[in-house]
Amino acid sequence: MFNPSRDQVRQFFFGVWAKYQAGQPLAGAEQPALDAVLAHPEYHALLDQPDRYQDRDYLPESGETNPFLHLSMHLAIAEQLSVDQPPGLRERYERLLKRAGNAMAAQHEVMDCLGEMIWQAQRHQTAFDSLAYLHCLDRKLGDA
Repeated sequence: MFNPSRDQVRQFFFGVWAKYQAGQPLAGAEQPALDAVLAHPEYHALLDQPDRYQDRDYLPESGETNPFLHLSMHLAIAEQLSVDQPPGLRERYERLLKRAGNAMAAQHEVMDCLGEMIWQAQRHQTAFDSLAYLHCLDRKLGDA
């Protein structure tokens, strides 16, 4: 399993943005990463300044959202959807998409559940609970 460091993740997003601005071709995960970046114009100025933001900490207790984590979660969701993992995720996403009306809003709904499940796994030092993830989505859909 690929497990990049914080610096590698940040360099990846800075690099994708720089390539896009230079009109260079993107490869592999760079295109879905760019899609997420383009959907979040509030991060463009940050991505224009890698020297300033490469090492910046984002503290949740200060009410800050880590833009690199946020963008990475979009990539994780895109990958999960591409392989329907956990099984049933894609169907739930399609229903959220229909209700929300756009992909970013639907992905943010999924992201709420994904973030909660990651937090729970870290907090309790357990494996990621795929069933709880799906149940969280079911609650958002009004199925639970």
